[in-house]
Amino acid sequence: IKARWEQNLGIMVLSQITPTLFLSGAEAPLNAALVSRKGITLIINATLSHACPAYPGVECVRVPVSDLPTANLGTHFEQVAERIHGNRAGGTLVHCAAGMSRSPALVMAYLMRYRSVTLCQAHRWVQESRPYIRLNAGFWEQLLRYERRLYGKNTVRVMPAEDTPSVSEQPTADPDTADPESADPDSADPDSADPDTSFSQGPLGSSLGSGDL
Repeated sequence: IKARWEQNLGIMVLSQITPTLFLSGAEAPLNAALVSRKGITLIINATLSHACPAYPGVECVRVPVSDLPTANLGTHFEQVAERIHGNRAGGTLVHCAAGMSRSPALVMAYLMRYRSVTLCQAHRWVQESRPYIRLNAGFWEQLLRYERRLYGKNTVRVMPAEDTPSVSEQPTADPDTADPESADPDSADPDSADPDTSFSQGPLGSSLGSGDL
């Protein structure tokens, strides 16, 4: 019964993006047994007020940004991606309050930067593990700018639909731009699906910067 309960609710508590990268809301990092079992040695806390737990051998880095379209999460993309990439000691957990907006955006930026995938692929990768992510429109715009900076083009378009942005593939006619879709980041990449689809979105440690609902 316990195993079935954990299986059914596991995605609500902790979502595994790669073998060493996890995404969650604020409850997972407070579960010491879970953190230990997953071998997590770095916690990225993308909230203003949720506490960073103190565990031996686990570093907690706060990214103090609110979950508002006007919040400047993009200034942290590069630093957070570097921290995730540089954590060779164990797993990394990126979390915000609900694991739906701030933390998925940071994980998608990391996937673009260090796994050589497009924003379209990064979104699918994360959504496959955590289907109910809902990035706000401001974070989408910042991810689009980051993708453009990395690859010189955008692979998705975001169209407002009330409070939930609609996201679809952005056709590109620039054959001279390196296409990260040809990259093979590792076997954990679920992005072998046909790209001709559209989808919708439903919204105490060291510090990297400032800005929770």
